[in-house]
Amino acid sequence: MSIFDQVPEYIRSLIPYAPGKPIEEVEREYGIAGSVKLASNENPLGPSPKAVKALRDRLHELHLYPDGDCFYLKRGLAKQLGVSPERLVFGNGSNELIELAVRTFMRAGDEAVMARQAFVIYRLVVQAAGGRSIVVPLKDFTHDLEAMASAITPRTRILFLANPNNPTGTIFRREAWERFLERVGPDLLVIVDEAYFEYVSDTEYPDSLAYHGSGKHILTLRTFSKLYGLAGLRIGYGVGSGEMVDLMHRVRQPFNVNAPAQWAALAALADREHVERTLAVNREGMDYLKRGLGRLGLEQVPSQANFILVRVGDGQAVFEKLLPRGVIVRPMGAYDFPGHVRVTIGTMEENRKFIQELEAVLKPIHRSVEAR
Repeated sequence: MSIFDQVPEYIRSLIPYAPGKPIEEVEREYGIAGSVKLASNENPLGPSPKAVKALRDRLHELHLYPDGDCFYLKRGLAKQLGVSPERLVFGNGSNELIELAVRTFMRAGDEAVMARQAFVIYRLVVQAAGGRSIVVPLKDFTHDLEAMASAITPRTRILFLANPNNPTGTIFRREAWERFLERVGPDLLVIVDEAYFEYVSDTEYPDSLAYHGSGKHILTLRTFSKLYGLAGLRIGYGVGSGEMVDLMHRVRQPFNVNAPAQWAALAALADREHVERTLAVNREGMDYLKRGLGRLGLEQVPSQANFILVRVGDGQAVFEKLLPRGVIVRPMGAYDFPGHVRVTIGTMEENRKFIQELEAVLKPIHRSVEAR
């Protein structure tokens, strides 16, 4: 029997994650220039200037291994969050932390509960570990916490909650969250993915860090990829109890966070001006896109993040028609939203280009529908 014949079916049946199309690939394929990428929820302003300077100042150190404990970043972030450094764990993006948590707290045959239309990595990681994903449909594009609590079985080990949710941009609010926690026992780990929490303006948003120490086992995941504009360096962090983090460190590989990511993240933490500019650009861009999409008569899901989920009729077709026009968005068929695309808030120039090109590609589609 070949080594390949012994690979378990749950690995064979995995469908790899498909990232958004890079600008370079689109421009090569269509022979165009000046494309805009509004597909991956990146910061349109780029990284903090302070982060860039920190990288330039220390490039001569690239021959050295990184700090395996993220010592200075850990202490800088702990001070900002008001937690002890022992409660922090860093990863190669928050994706790695999802994997570390699953490998630490789940065994083959265990179950994890998650929303059907939430970040697809949850399901991929659980399946890769031999676990079983229990998926619960969204309700009004939002996590149905009551239904998720009802889906818990004796084999459940982890509950995944994304707040705000990707790809819908919706949030669950404090009252629903607190009712949910009342139904969660001490044998469960609640992972709250808050990759977009900095963009939320709703006063009823429940910051999960405030509920640590409430007798529940909560792991809060956050990232430097979005607000701080460091997606290319891959660095995220988790906040949990000291015991939880200690167990995850036993699974974590040494030097999992590269040195440039640590330098840049620590510098970015101190750049409040860049943070405020990013939030202002997002607010302005969100308002513009909501008005523009409304003018086109398109249904949109109210978002608390840095992107909007838009119903366009045939998401894949609109995605493909926008590519040769130099606009990259994200079709949502993989999330069971085949009629939608997800659009990142860009600079005003990028936002205007998107609305202009979207209107152009929708006109022939609408004419075709009217002619039937």
